[in-house]
Amino acid sequence: MLHPSEQHALICPTFHHFGVITAHLEEMLDWYAKVLGMTAVQASHGLVFLSNDRAHHRLAVLSLPGTRDTVAPYPHAKIQHVAFEYATIDDLLTSWERLKEWGIEPVLAADHGPTTAFYYQDPDGNSIEVFVDNFGDWDASSEYMRTSPDFQRNPMGAFVDPAQMREAHKAGATAAELHRRAKAGEFPPARPMNPQILL
Repeated sequence: MLHPSEQHALICPTFHHFGVITAHLEEMLDWYAKVLGMTAVQASHGLVFLSNDRAHHRLAVLSLPGTRDTVAPYPHAKIQHVAFEYATIDDLLTSWERLKEWGIEPVLAADHGPTTAFYYQDPDGNSIEVFVDNFGDWDASSEYMRTSPDFQRNPMGAFVDPAQMREAHKAGATAAELHRRAKAGEFPPARPMNPQILL
């Protein structure tokens, strides 16, 4: 924790990219292209830099000779997930529909209160969250996180079925209506959802 008497003000950097080491380079490149629209900017010596916007890279994938899968005890210390934000609920649900056609489905989906989030696992088992801010306003969703008794009681929120949400949205439900109905349990998942899968 910073002490108030520190002379220099904290300069907060913006998240830019993350890196992974893999034993499945081609599968990883294919998965991130399909899920996040990542394309290679540069590749050499088993290192591929990818981006889905104007940044020189948002993901670095490294494949080293001898890299192999390991089975680690759970839970263990690691980065638990990396998240990407869509601008609208329509973007989130349209992307869910597109990925489903590729056979890529969330391992968990929930309306957390401040966000609606779908969690996927890449070929190496890393958790990738894609979400939308339910308030469309970071100030409002931050205030909700700080002050909502519901969120304090249950930060996981309500598990949801993306297919039901997509159908309701196609039938005219607004983002606010989808959020209200999700919290009310109107989009129950077809199978049980276990947050332990993200560990």
